[in-house]
Amino acid sequence: MHRVRHIREIRAQVEDWKRLNLKIGFVPTMGNLHGGHLTLIDQARQHCDRLVASIFVNPLQFGENEDFDSYPRSIEADCKELMEHDCNLVFLPEYDSLYPRGLDDITVVDVAPINQDFEGAFRPGHLQGVATIVLKLFHLVQPDLAVFGKKDYQQWRMIEKMVRDLNLAIDVMGVETVRDSAGLALSSRNQYLTPEERAAAGEIYRQLSVIAGAVRDGNGEFATLCERARADLEDGGFVVDYVDICHRETLQAATASDPLVILIAAQLGATRLIDNMEI
Repeated sequence: MHRVRHIREIRAQVEDWKRLNLKIGFVPTMGNLHGGHLTLIDQARQHCDRLVASIFVNPLQFGENEDFDSYPRSIEADCKELMEHDCNLVFLPEYDSLYPRGLDDITVVDVAPINQDFEGAFRPGHLQGVATIVLKLFHLVQPDLAVFGKKDYQQWRMIEKMVRDLNLAIDVMGVETVRDSAGLALSSRNQYLTPEERAAAGEIYRQLSVIAGAVRDGNGEFATLCERARADLEDGGFVVDYVDICHRETLQAATASDPLVILIAAQLGATRLIDNMEI
């Protein structure tokens, strides 16, 4: 597996592969890889000739007082995992190569309106930061296929829209959320949870399942279902940002006849957790 740090190197390697008509798959990450990331790698590996993963903790998507400095980093362990999962190249760009003039003077990608609610409302600038770095990486890697986890549901749908709106020749694949035995969605931030919090965190998945079951049984009182779930989570010690049922593709208000997704974001102790379930 190649390790590449410089833009000129990734461009040269991509050009070589393109000359050979090889299909390039791409999985962008912020590192500290877990089973969810490795599932994305394995899925991408099945659909491409050459597989690229990137590791870059992107400062543009962190807000004030968020955990950029403390975000877990484990480059050597990550590279070992990627090699064992048959990744061909890991791109490890330096900050100065992606943001040579810093963050105050940069074009930002705004994929409206899908980025305005939910994470867009509770983490201002976060989704613009994600869209900007992903588009930059797309230009450098030039993948035929890009794979994202559905755990970050709004992010995945936003990238789909960006690719469609900008006519990028990239297939975007969403992969189902990987969970632990209690239903907790795997996330690098789960390591912030205390043992007691981790035991309680599975309540989010339980509430998603309760709502989904009710909707499948014909309950169309979406607001009531969401308020009940919010109250149950708050009784369990969560500080809830949102519980909502919306259109699966647009994330706008929906009716029971639409394709639906349930979105939840809640703080437990020092850890903010997000999760979802398609109905």
